[in-house]
Amino acid sequence: MQTGESQALLSSGMALEDPAFDKLGYAGFAETLANGIQKMVPSEGLVIAVYGAWGSGKTTMLNFVEHYARKAPEGKRPIIFRFNPWWFSGAEELTLHFFTELRLVLGKSPGFGKQLLTNLADLADIVSEQTPYAPLGKLAAFGLRKAAQQKRDVIELKREIANALNEQNNIILIVMDDIDRLTADEIRQVFRLIKAVADFPNVVYLLAFDKKVIVEALREMQGLPGENYLEKIVQVPFELPLPSSGSLQKLLFAELDVILADTPNGMFDATHWGNVFIDGVRHFIATPRDVVRLTNTLHVTYPAVRGEANPVDFIAIETLRVFCPLAYDFVRKNPFMFTGHTGPMDRPQDLKPLHEEWMKDIQKEDLEAVKSLLIRLFPKFQAAWENIHYPAEFESIWRRDRRVCSPDVFPVFFSLTVLEGNISNYEMRAALSLVNDANAFAARLLQFANQKRPDGTTRAPVFLDQFMDYYKEIPVGSIAPVIQALFDVGDKLLVPEDEPRGLFEDRNEIRIGRIIWHLLPRLDEEQRFSILSDAMTKGQALSIIVHTASDLARQHGKYGAKPDPPEKRFLTIDHAEQL
Repeated sequence: MQTGESQALLSSGMALEDPAFDKLGYAGFAETLANGIQKMVPSEGLVIAVYGAWGSGKTTMLNFVEHYARKAPEGKRPIIFRFNPWWFSGAEELTLHFFTELRLVLGKSPGFGKQLLTNLADLADIVSEQTPYAPLGKLAAFGLRKAAQQKRDVIELKREIANALNEQNNIILIVMDDIDRLTADEIRQVFRLIKAVADFPNVVYLLAFDKKVIVEALREMQGLPGENYLEKIVQVPFELPLPSSGSLQKLLFAELDVILADTPNGMFDATHWGNVFIDGVRHFIATPRDVVRLTNTLHVTYPAVRGEANPVDFIAIETLRVFCPLAYDFVRKNPFMFTGHTGPMDRPQDLKPLHEEWMKDIQKEDLEAVKSLLIRLFPKFQAAWENIHYPAEFESIWRRDRRVCSPDVFPVFFSLTVLEGNISNYEMRAALSLVNDANAFAARLLQFANQKRPDGTTRAPVFLDQFMDYYKEIPVGSIAPVIQALFDVGDKLLVPEDEPRGLFEDRNEIRIGRIIWHLLPRLDEEQRFSILSDAMTKGQALSIIVHTASDLARQHGKYGAKPDPPEKRFLTIDHAEQL
């Protein structure tokens, strides 16, 4: 098996078989257990049980034990009978198939005579008839033996089987997995079966199950509590060694590296990830199965939002979806309680009672992790609990970084797509790559102005607003082409469809002016004048040109305006008058 195959097994949730690929520290325990079994000579049989929660890696551990057992020297190598009761339905079928498969395994091994196999068939008859789940004569249908044929005293029969097994040099290792997946009736029948044949010499049972599930199913068996009944059956109990948090983290991180492989450069913030992982995600990664559940989900969902959703935030949101659906669903349905900026006047603390109410239904052991995760993801949620506020200017940063707390980006995390009419991160980056070419950038502006959104507006206002998220990233050498493009086609962006529909909406000429006004301070006065003079001379957007020239004059008190302080004026009075 190659490393890639090992990774594929993790992604599929399948157990590993080769200890060479052990990443959780189970191989050493399995090898010790296998070596111990090889050295045993149980005169009355032995039942070993390994207890572990569902998803903790019990099947992998059993596979490793079997791997090491098969590598034992010829004289010490046990005969392995792997029986998975989950494959069969009904208590009766469990007994029938157990004896059928056991006889097949022993029949293929040298040294087991025909009489022993016949005796096992007779014992199967008797054990099956003693269970309330198997009607008389049913065994005949499986070709074992007719129920009425050669009935003998069970004590004599078991003595003959024990004598035959006692003469064998090899241990018979009966491995049972997935017992905790059975119904309560089937679990009880499995343990009746084990009790009936567990005292044979040279027979070792190796069982793996979740102890809590089994104890509950066995409660009041033969008048004993489930715990006591289990102790009568199992002579050697073990707890499955817990994988270290470090090994689980390595397992998770290796898979996340594969999932995030094609994430655009700069989108993954290692510091943000460290905080999100430690405060929230880590709590939910307690078993190998948890790693599989989360990464399998991300393998499906992340490619749909790659480049459009902040990868750290997306992992966190998907963690909630997998392990705390209640929190995921509440966030999804109530964006107003989580997204956007806050200030003292917004009274975010008023949301605290509402949050406390819905969080009452979160499992107690998960509550702090969920709360900490939401604080890391949503500043508005943080403000409800702590006296920390983030003003409106942060929304531009959150949108640029594709954070889930941005009202514009939030839907991407839950719809797994960019809403129709919005500007995707890919489109934004593609447009920004044209800023050093005035003609190409102008053509892209016109494309946005000709594309309609579902509400009837064009995509131009959306692009102009989001451009402000990136203006600091525009190279100084590209400022001139950007301003030239705006002065070339700016008037064609002033379309009736984009006229403000409310008191708080801007016109596109205001948006264009905002871009120019934020780019100019990055230049010295001579550069500003040269670029503006050249762009106005060549430009065709008369309205935008006039609007810009008028604003520059107003800085000096023209047209009845109050003059700006000298240090805030972009041009000298002479240069302003020339324009």
